[in-house]
Amino acid sequence: MPVYAYTALSKEGRRTSGTLNADSRPAALATMSKQGLAPITINETKDMAAAKKVADAAQAAAAPGLGKGRISQKAIESFTRELANLLAGGVPLARSLSLLRREAPAGTAKELWGAVHDDVVGGTALADAMAKFPRTFTSVYVAMVRAGEAGGFLDVVLSQIAEFREREADLKGKVKAAMIYPCLLACLAVMVVFFLMYFFIPRFSLIFTQFGGNLPALTQAIILVSNTINSRYGLLVLGGIVAIVITFRRAMATQDGRRKVEEIMLAAPVLGTVLAHFALVRFARMLGTLVGAGVPLVAALRVAREALGNQTLQDTVASSIEQVQQGTALSKSLEGNVKLFPPSVVEMIAVAEETGRLDKELVRLATSYEGDLDRQLRMLVSILEPLMLFLMAAIIGTIVVGMLLPVFNLQELIHT
Repeated sequence: MPVYAYTALSKEGRRTSGTLNADSRPAALATMSKQGLAPITINETKDMAAAKKVADAAQAAAAPGLGKGRISQKAIESFTRELANLLAGGVPLARSLSLLRREAPAGTAKELWGAVHDDVVGGTALADAMAKFPRTFTSVYVAMVRAGEAGGFLDVVLSQIAEFREREADLKGKVKAAMIYPCLLACLAVMVVFFLMYFFIPRFSLIFTQFGGNLPALTQAIILVSNTINSRYGLLVLGGIVAIVITFRRAMATQDGRRKVEEIMLAAPVLGTVLAHFALVRFARMLGTLVGAGVPLVAALRVAREALGNQTLQDTVASSIEQVQQGTALSKSLEGNVKLFPPSVVEMIAVAEETGRLDKELVRLATSYEGDLDRQLRMLVSILEPLMLFLMAAIIGTIVVGMLLPVFNLQELIHT
């Protein structure tokens, strides 16, 4: 019996690899589906030892030389859309890939398109060929391509992927643009405070020292902070800040740490709502796109779960997947997290399930909430801007007042 080496996504969304025995490739795919695995690559080998070697190589990401090059999101989107157009026009897959390789500018993209073309010509499925380059083609991308190949509508899936990536890029662009000004204000505030503490305050403190006398408590506190920054203890403080940042990053690298931080952020009054709506837009658009492309609901949920980008919300969808597998309606399974799925959204999904319009309703929900998210981002920025300005004014004003207080009492300082 043939042996197949595979890499796949588990129910929890983790990438895993292994081997299995099956009479044919479809039988191997069916076995993986029963095990709750969403295949990324699957290759037939002659024996178990060779299968393990193939699985390990796939898990470590094949073709390391090509995978290290950085390909822009615009190039990937262009490749996806052009390939969809060629396939929709009746051009065979191998010829379409050959044309795209020939038209690509010299560089990493041209080599990678060529590698995918060579694999496909050699008999490898397009999804398997793409899965060798996880830095370019994400697991979500590969899973959608695999569904399109299995269902015979690859051109439709590729077109939907290109549209999804375009909308996703626009949404991320809005978020980044909304946060630029508050971040610039924060950086400016830090620079101004550092300049005052490092250059300005020491000169004033020398003048006050010459006069002698007792300085106001606020002035003494400011001078103490300035002296700390300018002394060797300043390096210790800087090292402590760096240590805190590294500890935070390491905590975010673990599931428990990331989940705790995300729970705190989701509980924030305005920020939590923005994050939840951002996740809902990504989830609804991805799930609607997959279901509309003919992907089974459970498999589509597993792929869409990865698009959330939030461990806490992913836990909710993981619970939903288990309930749907047991026969529960999708709307009922999503009732557990009101923050991500408000009652109105659950009700609309329930009606869509009853009328057989789930894919269209999910995409419509994503579009509707995207507009709502845009308004919430503008509101968040409108709150952050005056808040940052107020903090800057308060900090800098406190420093200025603290250094001017002795000037008002200069005569007393001179006589004491």
